[in-house]
Amino acid sequence: MNLPRLMLGCTAVLSFAVPAHAQSMPGMDHSAMPGTPKPPQSVVKPEAEKAAPACPPEHAKMGHCSPAADERRPEAPAPKSMPEHGSGDAVMPGMSMGTTSPDGAAVDPDCPPEHAKMGHCTPKVPPAPQASAPRSATGTDLEPGNATAPAPPTDWYADRVFPKEEMARSREEMMKESGGTTFRSASFDLAEYVVHKNKNSYRWEGEAWAGGDINRFVFKYEGEGEVRGPLDDLELSGLYSRAVSPYWNLQAGIRYDVKPDPSRTYAVVGVEGLAPYWFKAVAAAYLSNKGELRGRIEGYYDQRITQKWILRPRIEANFSAQTIPELGVGSGLSNLELGVRLRYEIKKEFAPYIGFEWIQQFGESARFTRANGGQVSDPHFVMGVRLWF
Repeated sequence: MNLPRLMLGCTAVLSFAVPAHAQSMPGMDHSAMPGTPKPPQSVVKPEAEKAAPACPPEHAKMGHCSPAADERRPEAPAPKSMPEHGSGDAVMPGMSMGTTSPDGAAVDPDCPPEHAKMGHCTPKVPPAPQASAPRSATGTDLEPGNATAPAPPTDWYADRVFPKEEMARSREEMMKESGGTTFRSASFDLAEYVVHKNKNSYRWEGEAWAGGDINRFVFKYEGEGEVRGPLDDLELSGLYSRAVSPYWNLQAGIRYDVKPDPSRTYAVVGVEGLAPYWFKAVAAAYLSNKGELRGRIEGYYDQRITQKWILRPRIEANFSAQTIPELGVGSGLSNLELGVRLRYEIKKEFAPYIGFEWIQQFGESARFTRANGGQVSDPHFVMGVRLWF
């Protein structure tokens, strides 16, 4: 009865001892067996989840706290970022990409300093830069001032290829075509029919000239007379005109009065040009062969209403230094002409017009006019055409 119980107890002890011994044997991992649960593993917390130091560096800098001994370790420097491949900034050890050293000295690209130190090559020494010879200032490099302008160059590159005589002749022709050409013009500023109170008359006034921009010969002509009657006045002038400024010409010459009788010859000196605001102005003095001094002032202005319609007010005043009974002219202001004309330019060379004009005699000239049966005050209408050739 006791023997069976003893055997049963030994069997139970062996059944518990064998599994424990099998689990402790090296090289055996029962966790990989199917159906065997894995033991729980310890979780490692990341650095960010570790407990923050008791005294952060930013608080220590402001003096709020003092860090512990283990918190006073210096921060490791941040690693330098490597240049990206292909960016052009990557330099392999032993390679020299520039032609100058860090201290600014010239470097031979065929023999970098690191190769020269190892005795692989001998760098070439670049030649010292030579100082350029000072160059004399010319043209716009000259200092501003009132010094005399430098002489123009006398050498022409074309003379090295072509004969100098031929090139000189061609340059002379070019200068003529560019500004030395002779021009010609003839015009009638007034060519009109005049409607008076008791009689009608005609009148013309114009000039012709030939020359260039600086020097010209000018021929002026004007006259008037009764319709179907004799010619009352005819005045011809030959003048030399010289440009003294961009807008003014100085004129000198001779004037000859064919009518009225007796005729007179005058020496003429005058000026003609454009006053400010584009007023055309003419002033002249006349000295006759009898010693009589006379003068005249004229002026007009073209006011454009449209590109075709143009209104021209005009004034003319005649003076005399002495009384000339045979010509019916008194001293002082002899007469005054005021008029306005409206023209339509069909083209520049042909422009018909209509207008009104008033002529007034003064002083002794008025007395001579009454004695001859004329009108001292003469308002009248005009119609005519302005011509240019």
